[in-house]
Amino acid sequence: MLNRRRLLSAAASIVSGTMLASICGGTAMRRAQAATMLLNASFDPTRELFHTIDAAFAADWRKRTGEALTVRTSNGGSGAQAKSVLDGQPADVVTLALAADIDMLAAHGLLEADWQDRLPNRSTPYSSTIVFLVRKGNPKNIHDWPDLIRPGVQIITPNPKTSGGARWNYLAAWAWALHQPGGSPATAEAYLKALYHQVPVLDTGARGATNSFLQRGLGDVLLAWEDEALLAHAKLAPDEVEVVRPSLSILAAPPVAVVTRNAQAHGTEKQARAYLEFLYTPAAQEIVAANYFRPSDKAVLAKYADRFTPITTVDIESLGGWTSVQKTHFAEGGVFDKLL
Repeated sequence: MLNRRRLLSAAASIVSGTMLASICGGTAMRRAQAATMLLNASFDPTRELFHTIDAAFAADWRKRTGEALTVRTSNGGSGAQAKSVLDGQPADVVTLALAADIDMLAAHGLLEADWQDRLPNRSTPYSSTIVFLVRKGNPKNIHDWPDLIRPGVQIITPNPKTSGGARWNYLAAWAWALHQPGGSPATAEAYLKALYHQVPVLDTGARGATNSFLQRGLGDVLLAWEDEALLAHAKLAPDEVEVVRPSLSILAAPPVAVVTRNAQAHGTEKQARAYLEFLYTPAAQEIVAANYFRPSDKAVLAKYADRFTPITTVDIESLGGWTSVQKTHFAEGGVFDKLL
């Protein structure tokens, strides 16, 4: 009987030890997995871009360090993505449509106030601009901003409250109106009011607006990122649409940043910073150009000169900078709210 009790006691100890080891091992495994996974919160039109970038960086990182790394990118309207990160989405990095969204995260302590000075070119590894996507043959004869507000023209553009691309669309139109003879904030506001009067639906993000235009057949013209328009023309609907570049547009500069608080909590700060630095390498810049964004590397940009037609643009600083623009146009009670 005594031997039997000793055997049962020993067996119980083994089982208990095995369970404890399993629990500890599972915890360690989860920690290891967390330490080798990066999450990038990005805006809508970068889906194809980061699908390739993520795999390329993981391969490069493993070759250089021996560490297996998984990178995932979530996409959505830039403003919605920023709010999601603020509400707890565990993104290690953000690659959003506009600096104002990242400034909002910095204001809440998720990253450094000087985040934009931590990478080249004001933390902007690529750029784009705003163009028009029209139906094949351009049946409504749309060539420039005045054509958008002619009777019978329906415009597709997303909601500036949730989409960074929509804010660039809005500001491109605003800039054009300001630069017309006699242009002023009052005339620009009148032009924007006429423009949004002809928008039948405000999608939450740029890709949603593209789908409304291409798949749902809504509208006569889509206001779009150049990369989104070129993608649609080359791959999504090559026989159905044409790209039109207006006489003046805006330099759309989508920046990137490490969400320092999250990355430090995950133990991934080193990998997160390397991920964003990778975006400036020639290999990544080639991927950028292949996905229709304008690379910041001048040598790579020159190789794709036939793709990126020169266009006259203004930058956000000429309109007062994002802090001023956000407060004036997109805050509660701002110009956009008055337009609607």
